[in-house]
Formats: sequence, C-alpha cells, structure tokens
Amino acid sequence: MSRAFVNEDAGGSVPRRDYALPPRDDPGFDAAAAAALLEAARAGETASAEVATGYYWGERKLDEHVRRLRDTAIAANDDRLVQLADRFLR
Repeated sequence: MSRAFVNEDAGGSVPRRDYALPPRDDPGFDAAAAAALLEAARAGETASAEVATGYYWGERKLDEHVRRLRDTAIAANDDRLVQLADRFLR
C-alpha cells in the first residue's frame, strides 16, 4: 500500500491532548466532559475527547450540560459552538 494512504496518527487510543478533566467521581465531571466534547469537535478531535471522557458524541446523559453550554454560546455570539451543541443534541 502506498504511504500516501496511511494515516499514522489515526486510530490511536491515547487522547491527543490533556482535557484537564476532574476525576470521574467528581460531581462536575459530566459538565467538564460535555465541554471537552464540544471543544474537541471544534478542533476536529472528537474521537480523542471520546477516549478521554469515556462518552461518545451525542451521549444523552450530557444533554443538560450541552444545553447550558449552548445557552452560554448564544449569549456570547459563538455561532460555531451553538452549531456544534445543536448537532450534539440531535
């Protein structure tokens, strides 16, 4: 196979960056995970955030937090974050 078609960075099981998440048993973990997933989607790194948080994109358990982040994004005129939150909530 040609090296042109090999993505050596794809499929790694280690998050690309530190998402600074609290411990999983912290009451704020889900809110931080929702924020991490949205910000990672903005950067094109959704899979990395899924590994770091243990949640997949669209996880219904995070809807409340994503709605709150969406409301904040609307107030801040952050159209891209609003768009991502809407996609998450579909």
